[in-house]
Amino acid sequence: MAIPKKNQLVGLDIGSHSIKLVEIDHGKQGRVLKNFGQIGLPPDAIVEGSIKEMEPVSSAITSLFKNLKVKNKNVATSISGYSVIVKKIALGASKESEIEAIIQEEAEQYIPFDISEVNLDFDTLSAGAEATRAAEEGGQERAEQMEVMLVAAKKDIINDYDNLLQLAGLSPGVLDVDAFAIQNAFEISAEEPEGCYALVNVGADELGINAIKDGVSLFTRDSSFGGSQITEGIMSDFSVSFEEAEQIKLGGGKVDKQKGRLEEIFTSVVSEWTMEIKRALDFVASTYPDETIEKILISGGSCRIPGLQKYLQLETGIPVVELNPFSNLVVDEKRFDPRYLRYMAPQAAVAVGLALRSIGDK
Repeated sequence: MAIPKKNQLVGLDIGSHSIKLVEIDHGKQGRVLKNFGQIGLPPDAIVEGSIKEMEPVSSAITSLFKNLKVKNKNVATSISGYSVIVKKIALGASKESEIEAIIQEEAEQYIPFDISEVNLDFDTLSAGAEATRAAEEGGQERAEQMEVMLVAAKKDIINDYDNLLQLAGLSPGVLDVDAFAIQNAFEISAEEPEGCYALVNVGADELGINAIKDGVSLFTRDSSFGGSQITEGIMSDFSVSFEEAEQIKLGGGKVDKQKGRLEEIFTSVVSEWTMEIKRALDFVASTYPDETIEKILISGGSCRIPGLQKYLQLETGIPVVELNPFSNLVVDEKRFDPRYLRYMAPQAAVAVGLALRSIGDK
């Protein structure tokens, strides 16, 4: 569906290792990839979604917009990690006008923060829509349960991201959650989006899991695992700098005499990630015994760590494939090298999902 140019947003994925930018032109030709790029961040500038150094991050964003010649200053960005709680809850069916008040009353039991410290948002899921309508009509189904996706984000984190974007001369249009941005990217790139899937995103500092059925999230979880574990292991065991450790992790450094130890670091971390993913999927299986996850779609800058995809498929018995968010976009191959886009695809999932949003979205 075409989106008026004035309502289009630039997708800005502010990760702990790098910032990714995607601009999509939503017009008569369909969704056309207009801009894509990334820029690295200094170590510890952002830690688990919390901005520790505002100036370097702001400068990186400004440079990225300048380098890519992006004129649109309206952006969609997202948050994740410990400061965001995403919870599917069941409520007695209520009129639409009553739901917000009920959410405010009941949210406290689901949120591990002081309720005054968070911003709340919610979405009535399709499963509960019929019960809501019945409640509006005063029918007997009023006592039935309706499902609501509750999202709570700490106000100080939201304020930090708002201040960061304004410092970079940008206008925040939408603040999303990583898991839902990836879900948006999956839904436009998948040949068959209907079905039961697990979307797994492995970043530098966070491992996110979102199990979905027919476009509705069943379960989400963010864990403090990521590629930085391997970097830190290499720094510690090999006594090298962060930059050297990153180079070794990516296969660019020589470690002939310590090759066995390097393999041990990779194996240990990959095993830890796989067990975390498996625990989440086991929980989904026990909570929703009638659902079977057909495929694991994996994304994120660390999803190609050697052995991860193969081991994850072996341990879960579920096919593992990389998510390519560019697959159904119109791409000018004279402007964008297809090989580069294929290489960068797993890292671009959040940014593509954000670029699908528009001003006025709820």
